[in-house]
Amino acid sequence: MKAYWIAHVDITDADHYSQYTQRAPEAFAEFGARFLARGGRSEAMEGRTTPQRSVVIEFDSYEQAVACYHSAAYQEAKSYREEWARAEIVIVEGVPPL
Repeated sequence: MKAYWIAHVDITDADHYSQYTQRAPEAFAEFGARFLARGGRSEAMEGRTTPQRSVVIEFDSYEQAVACYHSAAYQEAKSYREEWARAEIVIVEGVPPL
């Protein structure tokens, strides 16, 4: 069953954040990730205010999504993001196809 990363990101320094965006694709490619939404227009309808970026990434399985997050490649990329952006990432399992 597919799984998804749902991320909300507020960036404090775009130049430094670009170091993360240059490194993270390696980890995503390794685990077959596909971007479904990536920083396009968004509007918060309930809850917190609209983050600067909302991202949805699809994986073929929940296990792949979790393994990607914990991979050495992603953790290395993440180290370039932590000081320059606030991120909320949730991994959620999809529903079976109808």
